[in-house]
Amino acid sequence: MAMDEKKLARLRKLGERGTFEPRDPTLRAMMQTLQGEMPEPYAGICTLLDAPHRESLEGLEIALVGVPFDLGVTARPGARYGPRAIRQIANVGPYHHRLKTVPLMQCPMADVGDVPIHRRFGLDEGIKRIEEYFQRLVSAGVAPLSAGGDHSITYPILKAVGRDEPLGLVHVDAHCDTGGPFDNSKFHHGGPFRNAVLDGVLDPERVIQIGIRGTSEVIWDFSYESGMTVIHIEEFHEMGLPAVVEKAREVIGHGPAYISFDVDGLDPAFTPGTGTPEVGGLTTIESQAIVRGLRGLHIAGGDVVEVAPQYDPTENTARVGAAMMFEILCVLADSVVRHRPPAARD
Repeated sequence: MAMDEKKLARLRKLGERGTFEPRDPTLRAMMQTLQGEMPEPYAGICTLLDAPHRESLEGLEIALVGVPFDLGVTARPGARYGPRAIRQIANVGPYHHRLKTVPLMQCPMADVGDVPIHRRFGLDEGIKRIEEYFQRLVSAGVAPLSAGGDHSITYPILKAVGRDEPLGLVHVDAHCDTGGPFDNSKFHHGGPFRNAVLDGVLDPERVIQIGIRGTSEVIWDFSYESGMTVIHIEEFHEMGLPAVVEKAREVIGHGPAYISFDVDGLDPAFTPGTGTPEVGGLTTIESQAIVRGLRGLHIAGGDVVEVAPQYDPTENTARVGAAMMFEILCVLADSVVRHRPPAARD
């Protein structure tokens, strides 16, 4: 039986609609504008989340930054190559189908390159250089979103972002990362949040750590004693995803907060390319839902860390890292727009 002519005519008319012509008029305008700024296929340099590349901070509200540093690892090295691997991942964004947003069109942003760390054997000096770099961003009024690097990089970033007001923190990880000095060094990927609390830039009562598990529990006493909220992976499943998101929003409250996402928070079935994998972790959709659930909070910055691509020939770990950066970017861009000074909104 032949298709009804009126139905076929309607479908043909629908088929004439362009790729960047969605039904929503606001989204259609955004996508058409973005189409004119997209690079030629397979051409140009690789950037974080396909953002434009710029060296100057002038006019930016968000800076995407690579931090190729892993001198703080206690097990498998290699996260220094994380930013490079994440930049190689294409087709992440630009449209978020669930949040219905195009962050690249919400506010000015760019990939501003990598933190320059000239001494490859200087752990303490590297931490200092990272802090100085992010202080420059903060002084320019630019919110940072970073690709690490091991988790030690988050400490100097928090020192820069939280220098005027202590931050809250949503921390997704297999480990609390609140340990004391290892081998006489406090600058390691197992202690950034302890250091940040002791420096007064992180409010432990506004910290929630999600997905915790593994054999390192005995060194996380600081999390509990300082007042952090710790949700082990078993508690995550007992509470359920909506309750965990609600708890995160309750803990963070209305003040500025930072999102730090360690890819070993996921099960190594999804992210084997990391320094300290722990079985029994989160799934990708659970991780995405956690970050999406933070929309509306005052997010001041974020990072994705511990992508060590050489342990994952499938590139899945880097792809997950890029996807989680995009999730954070969406809630960060939303926050930046809502917290603009009144004069900048006009």
